[in-house]
Amino acid sequence: MVRRSCLALLSLWGVATIVFFMSKLIPGDVARVAAGRLATREQVEAMREKLHLDQSVLVQYLDFMKRLVHGDFGESVVTHQKVSNDLLNVLPTTVQLVVLTMIIVVAVAAPLGIVAAVNEGRAADIAARVVLVLSGGVPMFWLAIMLRWSLSLRLGWFPISGTNSVGMAPPRVTGFTVIDSLLFGTMGNVVDSVAHLLLPAVALSMPFITTLARIIRSNMMTAMKSDFITFAVSKGVPRRRVVMRHAFRSSLGAVVTIFGMQFGWMISAAVLVEAVFSLPGIGSYLYGSITSQDTFAVLAAVLVIGLVFIVTALITDMLQRLLDPRVRNAPGGAS
Repeated sequence: MVRRSCLALLSLWGVATIVFFMSKLIPGDVARVAAGRLATREQVEAMREKLHLDQSVLVQYLDFMKRLVHGDFGESVVTHQKVSNDLLNVLPTTVQLVVLTMIIVVAVAAPLGIVAAVNEGRAADIAARVVLVLSGGVPMFWLAIMLRWSLSLRLGWFPISGTNSVGMAPPRVTGFTVIDSLLFGTMGNVVDSVAHLLLPAVALSMPFITTLARIIRSNMMTAMKSDFITFAVSKGVPRRRVVMRHAFRSSLGAVVTIFGMQFGWMISAAVLVEAVFSLPGIGSYLYGSITSQDTFAVLAAVLVIGLVFIVTALITDMLQRLLDPRVRNAPGGAS
């Protein structure tokens, strides 16, 4: 795990390096954006010197890495606040959206995968696969628009946008509206907070449900044909116990790997649904930073998403080693 941690740090450095040099390809003058549209040439040049944009790219890179080691992402040229403070304000919205999405993914994908596996080739398996193909083929952005138009605008069953209704927002303490509602609000505040996240979470969950259910189905079908399952059945172990305790449990290693990586994918994919539902998360923040040519904010947002990927992969490796003795005892560790 020490070796894995070192590789994770190396990966983070690689992500930071690639993102920094790619940011230099963004068209436009960052100093002009930071100084304002009505700024004089002298003011623009002063801002360029303040942001160290008058230095060579190599010097800018070394300065960026030095600040990054100390947790300093720089100052946003749009909000004129520290980027780290901006990220702390928007990250909780995305995290609670992703957590709710993961709950939906597990609640739907696990039963579908199990039913399809234990009924291989039969009507239930065919029906489950049809549902998975349809859900995986629906574009996330289009589904978010359709859900918002039909269930929010037309029927009024769910809020249209934002994180809370007018007058229902709890005092901001943790930044997580659901947790703050539980701590300082009523059950009405909690329901209102969850209702604002439900449609975005459903739209975000669709492609991940397909992936996870297929993995569960494939691994359980392989496990059901294994010798230890045949032995358990011959001993008279009840079918429900064979399926859940033996077949499903033996598939958890691959399931945890895919599910763990999906957390990072959800963070990056959240920009699509956050834009539709006007959620103030990291996806919307990244999109706004790109359109406004806020280089430091773009760098920080992408780095945070990359950090989530890397940390998630590391945690997944640890869990896989705990769950699967074959991986734990292998000379090379988790693959």
